[in-house]
Amino acid sequence: MLIGFRNTNELWATVLTQTLQHLGLTTAVICPGSRSTPLAVAFAQKTPEIDVISILDERSAAFFALGRAKATGLPTAIVCTSGTAGANFYPAVIEAKQTRVPLLLLTADRPPELRDCHSGQTIDQLKLYGNYPNWQTELAVPVADMGMLAYLRQTMVYAWERSLYPVPGPVHLNIPFRDPLAPIPEANVDRQNFASLQSEFHPEEFFGNITQFSPPLHFPLTPSLPLDDWQNCERGIIIAGVAQPQQQQEYCQAIAQLAQTLQFPVLAEGLSPVRNHASINPHIISTYDLILRNQQLATQLTPEIVIQIGEMPTSPVLRNWLKTTAARRWVIDSSDQNLDPLHARTVHLRLSVEQLNEIFNSFSVSPRPHVDVFSYLELWTQLEAKVRTTVDHTFKNIDDLLESKIAWLLSQTLPPETPLFIANSMPVRDVEYFWQPNHSGIRPFFNRGANGIDGTLSTALGIAHRHQSSVMLTGDLALLHDTNAFLIRNKFVGHLTIILVNNNGGGIFEMLPIAKFEPPFEEFFATPQDIDFAQLCATYGVEHELITNWQQLQTKLNPLPTSGIRVLELRTNRKLDTKWRQENLGKFAKY
Repeated sequence: MLIGFRNTNELWATVLTQTLQHLGLTTAVICPGSRSTPLAVAFAQKTPEIDVISILDERSAAFFALGRAKATGLPTAIVCTSGTAGANFYPAVIEAKQTRVPLLLLTADRPPELRDCHSGQTIDQLKLYGNYPNWQTELAVPVADMGMLAYLRQTMVYAWERSLYPVPGPVHLNIPFRDPLAPIPEANVDRQNFASLQSEFHPEEFFGNITQFSPPLHFPLTPSLPLDDWQNCERGIIIAGVAQPQQQQEYCQAIAQLAQTLQFPVLAEGLSPVRNHASINPHIISTYDLILRNQQLATQLTPEIVIQIGEMPTSPVLRNWLKTTAARRWVIDSSDQNLDPLHARTVHLRLSVEQLNEIFNSFSVSPRPHVDVFSYLELWTQLEAKVRTTVDHTFKNIDDLLESKIAWLLSQTLPPETPLFIANSMPVRDVEYFWQPNHSGIRPFFNRGANGIDGTLSTALGIAHRHQSSVMLTGDLALLHDTNAFLIRNKFVGHLTIILVNNNGGGIFEMLPIAKFEPPFEEFFATPQDIDFAQLCATYGVEHELITNWQQLQTKLNPLPTSGIRVLELRTNRKLDTKWRQENLGKFAKY
């Protein structure tokens, strides 16, 4: 076991890293710098259980770590030097907090005596990320003392637990080091005490009680569970919202069981895995946004009860419809967060949908008998069938490269269980509008915590690293905002295909009222960058191919390569795409 005794910093850093290894750490991302030398050296002398990756750009590194944590469900450690380096983690910290992803942020720092005195590369790093971390602290300055090493071990154990429980999220540890930072002998050290400490330090005993943390199971059984209300309601809906659960099959099965028990339709967001497990759930409604644009149907479909699982879908049409109803609402989610942006008559049930089903089973709740008369559920499912047929027929007859068709085509083309990272702005909306229910088990990933475009490529690479061959769907601005992530290519193990929708600007802004004001729209909102992506990819040594037709795209997506990074660029017309949406979104449910 690699415990270093060449100086105090090495001893401290190796105890820290070994504690994390015993806890189950699988990935550590290291950003270059001087003050973090003890941590970098300790992680570099790793055991095979930890994948250690060096990434130059701290913002990119933090989002890569976020992607790894999304893919594994375990905390990823990320290390940086002192000064503004840690400030570049901030956007990823926010996203991790908002989307409940565990991260361990290890920011090296100068010791207290070198702060507030214009010592180089020093800023105030205490509470650097405000209230976003689940927990944050500053470690003691390293000391070669058995009691202090035990303090370090237990602090790391607690940090690991707080990154996972009661709600996953980021944890920040600020770690001061005095010189010498490299593993060389230090002056003014009691060598006899050091030798004595080394002789009495027994790693098997010291780390022996560390076990890999499992969050405790808890059933918040409460008399407020409205089982009878739900069972007796004929006009109820289940909303399967934005979600990226680790156990997707079990999650989708639980929602299907709930829908079967209550005989409620499931309005499934495109960013939920539910649409990709359609064979187990006959009540999926994927075209709710298009249906509810028909005001007559929206009124006819008014529910009495709404059960929202996870976060609210992206669709403003759905949100506005829910605002107009007097339906009672329940949110099913095990976190402590407020997931009701509509501020309705809502009760938060702090449990997972899997736990909810177990409670139903414990009360021996039977599925509601099927009613032969034309029911609320049958109205939804018939509308879904009609609108889905219209959407499919429309896209089959579109030969030009239309942006909205890409999401529809991907839902039918990607290999089974492909991890798909969906960038923000227009890609998430086209997925919600048009993603076709399927049986492929495609795994959607996204950064919908703060809904920003920063870190898009880095997150996708983190998800794809040592994972199944993966795909990212993105616009040009989101990719350009994070091109430093291509620097990861030499450390990246696996494959990522980037489907680049290049409409030379921000297509999402074309959908907003400001688009009618020119100037300043094109320069200050659409912000075209006029980039030759073939040249950009060549600079980074990344494969690039221009896609000119749908058959070519389908051929490139199934099967997927097993290694490398490639960009498949589709050039579309931003204004024509917007015009198509404006003219067609409201027509699919016109009957």
